[in-house]
Amino acid sequence: MLKKEFDVDCKQCPRLVKYLAEVKQQFPDYHARPVPPFGAAQPQLLIVGLAPGLHGANATGRPFTGDYAGLLLYQTLYEFGFSNQPVATAINDGLELRNCRITNAVKCLPPQNKPSTAEIRQCNGFLQAELAKIPEISVILALGNIAHQSVLRAYALPLKSAAFGHNAVHHLPDGRYLVDSYHCSRYNVQTKRLTRIMFTGVFNSIQNLLHA
Repeated sequence: MLKKEFDVDCKQCPRLVKYLAEVKQQFPDYHARPVPPFGAAQPQLLIVGLAPGLHGANATGRPFTGDYAGLLLYQTLYEFGFSNQPVATAINDGLELRNCRITNAVKCLPPQNKPSTAEIRQCNGFLQAELAKIPEISVILALGNIAHQSVLRAYALPLKSAAFGHNAVHHLPDGRYLVDSYHCSRYNVQTKRLTRIMFTGVFNSIQNLLHA
């Protein structure tokens, strides 16, 4: 039986359940629950991040919304025609994604933004369900190595079968493509590990694959 794409009441990871309860007590207005995917139901571009950020998706209830990591991502999505506006501030800000969907390898906020291997594996069934519904001609964008490995796990592929590399393109067994990028985190952007030009290059690759 295929696992569903999302469960807002999921409590399969005791450490994350405990941590979310602590966060909710400290920040009563925060979402502080599993964060659902956002965007088109059957997109040609599925973006996979790591996990919700404490004061971003965990607070707002929408991926990459309200935190630094979303600045470059949503600006670039807008520039390439995947969204109707370049900023994401709140779940009710009017943002809509076009032919694009954003999800996370781990749906719950982990302590220190570091999910355990067991938590990554536990959450992988949701990603498998999402991948089963995207079109045959599509691209999966992995933001960071954990997202990259989560996609490989969802395909039941060995982690050594495709090495992570910025702007690397991997041809998946079902004909889809996996494209890698450094994560658009505050650290990566501020240290110039990931620049706007580099991220634009990734989206140029995505456009080329979708329109080949």
